[in-house]
Amino acid sequence: MGDVREIDVRPCPECGAEVRADTRFVTWCEACDWNVDPGKPDEAPGRMEAFRRRLAKSYGEKLYAEVAAGGSLAPHRDPAGVFALVLALAVHGFTAAVALGGLLLITVAGGVAFCVLGVVLLLLAWVLRPRMARLPEDLPVLRRADAPELFALVDEVAALTGTTGVRAVVVDGDFNASVSTYGIRRHRVLSLGLGAWESLTPQERIALLGHELGHFANGDLRHGLVVSNALRSLDTWRYLVAAQSRPQTLMDWLLNLLYLPPRLVVNGLLALLDRLTLRSAQRAEYLADTLAARVGSTASAVALMDKLLVWESGEGWLRREVNAVRTKGSRAAGRDTNADELWEGLAAHMASVPDRERERLRRVGALRGHSVDSSHPPTHLRRACLLAVPPTGAVLNPTDERLAAVSTELSTARATVTRMIVRG
Repeated sequence: MGDVREIDVRPCPECGAEVRADTRFVTWCEACDWNVDPGKPDEAPGRMEAFRRRLAKSYGEKLYAEVAAGGSLAPHRDPAGVFALVLALAVHGFTAAVALGGLLLITVAGGVAFCVLGVVLLLLAWVLRPRMARLPEDLPVLRRADAPELFALVDEVAALTGTTGVRAVVVDGDFNASVSTYGIRRHRVLSLGLGAWESLTPQERIALLGHELGHFANGDLRHGLVVSNALRSLDTWRYLVAAQSRPQTLMDWLLNLLYLPPRLVVNGLLALLDRLTLRSAQRAEYLADTLAARVGSTASAVALMDKLLVWESGEGWLRREVNAVRTKGSRAAGRDTNADELWEGLAAHMASVPDRERERLRRVGALRGHSVDSSHPPTHLRRACLLAVPPTGAVLNPTDERLAAVSTELSTARATVTRMIVRG
């Protein structure tokens, strides 16, 4: 497994400057930005998603301007946050009213028609109910006894960010990492994507843990039980009353007309709750970045931002390698695939991405407003925010022996995830 590197040298067709390009990546000119973004524009999002992206971009820019001017990112409860909680409770109250109405129709009103309507309302309330997440059953889940060194590292990073560790670590193959809670007691869980973990340097991994665990310390309303479930309920309502995009029959037209009032109400409530909570979410992301820099160093946190832009290249490399393995031995190849070799190859590919390609992706990210999703600030602003304050060194520097122990503890999960990826 490896990349064949060839350097192509040519004059820029726009300004004539010499262009030296790795043929594995896009050829472009640093002097005039010729061909800096040759890809197709991102697919146009839906109306609500487009609204969220515009809002995220606007709030991200405003918060960055505050930080650049010497402002603080410290979390605080503002009137918008209080109103968001009240609105979220009202959404859950409506769900409870639907359930109560269904019970009354069945037990008090009587009659077949009322009973059927009552059952429909109860089913609707069940779909809209607040939910406690569960641990996945189809992915490796590590407990403290399975990976004591990994959990000790997570605990140490958590303490440095002002919070506590997690109850479980879920391992998958994604180029991502996240934290959440599960169960009635809201136990904490860290989801660790091997695509991300294996492509990072040791200090970048510390920065990644600092960022994710920092979310538990920064008071993000959208990660809370009340608001997150209200957003999910409203998204469910939006799906239920969505208009037929291409109505074919008279009934389709009538249903579109019937659903118009509730659709306007639901979209309005979603937009309002987004507006009330998105600034808090943006602040939480910026604050998590500062915690990543505090624990793993500013340089590592900035490098992590750059890796976000390069992960698409890593995904492409991984797909090619997996397809090559599949063609050799179909599904049986999953049993013979060397997991360490696959992930070490990914790490080597990511390390081989030249600086000029990283710079190109930074410029493209600024042009397109790249962000992880519609709740995150633009990545280039997150990077600029880290560089707008005096740099910090790493507080935590794990030894090679400790890192080797963590890698050993992840080996079984790594092999399992590798088989899952190869088998598709």
